[in-house]
Amino acid sequence: MRTGIADLPLHSHHCPRWLFERMARLGAAVIEAVVEEYGPAEVLERLSDPFWFQALGCVLGFDWHSSGLTTVLCAALKEGLRPRQRCLGVYLAGGKGAAARKTPAEIEEYAGRCGLWVDVTQLQDASRLAAKVDSAAVQDGFQIYHHVFIFTAGGRWAVVQQGMNGESGWARRYHWLDSQTGDFVCEPHAAVCGRRQAQVLNMVAAESNAAREASLYLAGQPAEVVKTLKKMADLPKDRQKVLNLPPGHAVPDARRIEKTLARLGEIRPSSYKELLGAEGVGPSTVRALALVAEVIYNAPASRRDPVRYSFAHGGKDGHPFPVNRRDYDRSIAVLENALRRAKTGDLENIKALQRLAAMSSVYS
Repeated sequence: MRTGIADLPLHSHHCPRWLFERMARLGAAVIEAVVEEYGPAEVLERLSDPFWFQALGCVLGFDWHSSGLTTVLCAALKEGLRPRQRCLGVYLAGGKGAAARKTPAEIEEYAGRCGLWVDVTQLQDASRLAAKVDSAAVQDGFQIYHHVFIFTAGGRWAVVQQGMNGESGWARRYHWLDSQTGDFVCEPHAAVCGRRQAQVLNMVAAESNAAREASLYLAGQPAEVVKTLKKMADLPKDRQKVLNLPPGHAVPDARRIEKTLARLGEIRPSSYKELLGAEGVGPSTVRALALVAEVIYNAPASRRDPVRYSFAHGGKDGHPFPVNRRDYDRSIAVLENALRRAKTGDLENIKALQRLAAMSSVYS
């Protein structure tokens, strides 16, 4: 997915205000129709499905490969649902850049202002851990810059966040759904969308279980970790190759993370989830513990890229892959049904239906 519009101001010439306002109105109408038909929890299921999410973006006016789809679609839904979120029971917090850091405060604000009987702390922790996993536990070369937390009045939640690789100019999207998350540190994603990367440290892969357990033990042995890291840093390059240390994950500087390791030694986290959520634990600390775990305990971390999907329905010319008619028809049927039930009277809805009908006839 090429970046470009995602890096520009929201209401730049790439997305003029008049268009954004219509996106907000149409997007909110679709979400309202889903709530009326299936209930608020179904909205989380749909937004955590990368195919449905991408199809909704296309209906609102994006091509399948438009990089701004994630950031602008989420912003449009947040704005469009703002006046009706209380009656629908669906709330969106966070956003791009600085807005993402306001997510915990927005969750608390919604709960207080709307009188929600939800566990605010639990929702805030879910938001923080989802962001921490994709920025530290999954080191795939993509820096998280967009985080949206969607939750219901019943306390269920989903996350849509996106990261960017500054060198390649590509982005990838991470989908979360509470019912599929489990303990946050073992295969927690509903989906990860993007192109596969050659060098990845995946500490939430199932096959990284031994590495997680060893890292948890080492978190209580800061002196041993620092000592081993210093030895590894002094090894000649040919020895580093023997140890299978990929160039994309260099040995962390022990001096920079010594304070964090010392703090972990005092805390002695009882689980890898607690370790990952500890203050100051970032990519360097996670990588350091994983490397030392492999050297001392022969517990290698997974290098498997968690990406499982590659964007929407493909293209009629076969790029990036041929259109899957079943998925395409399912998305069209779902959106047509939702739009029929949206009683906004807006001509944009009729035009959207006409576009969907035209696409359906092309692939029939």
